[in-house]
Amino acid sequence: MRRKSRNKLFEKVNVVDAGAKGKSVAKSPDGRVIFLSNAVPGDIVDVQTFKKRKNFFEGTAVHFHELSDKRTTPECEHFGTCGGCKWQHMGYEHQLYYKQKEVEQNLMRIGQLELPEISPILGSKKHYFYRNKMEFSFSDSRWLSLDEIKSDKEIENRNALGFHIPGMWDKILDINKCYLQPDPSNAIRLEAKKFAQEHDLEFFNPRNQTGLLRTLMIRTSTLGEVMVVIQFFKDEKEKITMVLDHLEATFPEITSLQYVVNSKQNDTIYDQEIICYKGRDYIFEEMEGLRFKINAKSFYQTNPEQAYELYKVTRDFANLTGNELVYDLYTGTGTIAQFVAKKAKKVIGIESVPEAIIDAKANAEANNINNAEFFVGDMKNVFDGDFINEHGVPDVIITDPPRDGMHKKVVEQLLNVAPEKIVYVSCNSATQARDLALMDHQYKVVKVQPVDMFPQTHHVENVVLLQKR
Repeated sequence: MRRKSRNKLFEKVNVVDAGAKGKSVAKSPDGRVIFLSNAVPGDIVDVQTFKKRKNFFEGTAVHFHELSDKRTTPECEHFGTCGGCKWQHMGYEHQLYYKQKEVEQNLMRIGQLELPEISPILGSKKHYFYRNKMEFSFSDSRWLSLDEIKSDKEIENRNALGFHIPGMWDKILDINKCYLQPDPSNAIRLEAKKFAQEHDLEFFNPRNQTGLLRTLMIRTSTLGEVMVVIQFFKDEKEKITMVLDHLEATFPEITSLQYVVNSKQNDTIYDQEIICYKGRDYIFEEMEGLRFKINAKSFYQTNPEQAYELYKVTRDFANLTGNELVYDLYTGTGTIAQFVAKKAKKVIGIESVPEAIIDAKANAEANNINNAEFFVGDMKNVFDGDFINEHGVPDVIITDPPRDGMHKKVVEQLLNVAPEKIVYVSCNSATQARDLALMDHQYKVVKVQPVDMFPQTHHVENVVLLQKR
């Protein structure tokens, strides 16, 4: 006997909100939440569910009775298939509204915090072409559209250079034009693919672990510098040289041309030797007179112009007079540390990634910053009583942890150290709210400033100033 399908069709459902992970929210007739990926608040739709949980459904809008006035026409032809810019169909002013709302709700619901008036979100001047780093994958088995699958036509060429289909590690969507990174990003990607096909170079197959061309990373800077890193699966010198020579000749604006030979199963380059083929093995970025050297493995905020706004908020919240000892936790390559150093007595940066600390020290030296020191190690182990005894009790702590937030031991140590001010920068206001709740008995939230770093997506940064009660 066939099992009865638990999937349902709900008709003429109002889409009422935008929720976590970029999904929109509707309500079923029985009151349960429905999460949708292809609707906008204000749409009236028929919903086909494909997943049922105790308190919610996941579904797809299969028919639109009425379109929301919050809608706009997506710029990108790949919207809806590529999972990169989930909110391109929503006007930017509405994106900002829902990002602000998410921050406020997380701080109130998860943190249960007493809050000041939250400042209006700082929007990005650039809505497209704002990223300075993109990574593309080569594949010999590109994602086929429904029309291609249904057609009787035999598709011989399935080479692709683009992005992973969400949730599918071995399927790549071939990208014609991406609206995230400025020129010459699209031109370099398209030329690399064209040249490879013209010369019968093998695109990678992740299932079979075969092929030559694996990934392409492009980094740009506001100074006009360009880094290109190609990852090859096999060390075929003649073919590698042919590809790199062609890119160098076609794009003289490339500042740094590098490559990796990686025959591991995964394509991460952080444990690989990166070989500089032409130019420097780094590019420069600049912010308020500070120059930052960025190599292939460096972390740097991917929206550099909006990162400047984020760092200005952080510095303003710290309100330094020149007499303070500042700790910068999760310092990365030390950008925030160096950004605030000229207004501090001394800055101590801590980071778990050794390469990032090497970059931080080199950049500080190049920028003639002599009041910043950087230390490497796991935050929950390094940031302890002995470290404080050796380097001094901070007046201000700036913390900018990864999406998971701070480890409980780090929060405990913050409370033990008890600086007058803590500035908490977060890319995930849910984990930020959790951490703030753990400190609420000792610290009061006095300022909150959301910052939009990633237009066309649901992601939002948030800066909070805490003062001792």
